[in-house]
Amino acid sequence: MKTIQVAAAIILQDNKVFTTQRGYGDFEGGWEFPGGKIEPNEQPEDALIREIYEELATEISVDRFITTVEYDYPTFHLSMHCYVCSVKMGKLTLLEHSDSKWLDKSQLDSVDWLPADIEVINILKQTL
Repeated sequence: MKTIQVAAAIILQDNKVFTTQRGYGDFEGGWEFPGGKIEPNEQPEDALIREIYEELATEISVDRFITTVEYDYPTFHLSMHCYVCSVKMGKLTLLEHSDSKWLDKSQLDSVDWLPADIEVINILKQTL
């Protein structure tokens, strides 16, 4: 089974977390943390800064590592490196996603998360 390495941004502001709804692909309509694939010889933090700029036209700071989620989807294994991030410059403009929301702790279960993101939600419920 092929392994895909990705980095995910847990963007926090005022005790709320930013989440996006996929607008394309096999998981279209599912909710996830923004981010994307790590290129060969690229550090996860650098991939995250690049991906958020490409997908959301926003410059972020990568503040701290949370966890790495290992999840087996039917056709690939996902290794998702998750980091708490904050907005440095920009307005989180959706360029690839169909929707976005800022969720507080009580709203974390209000969207249909992609399976790999649920482990991160469980961590956030304890830390927000």
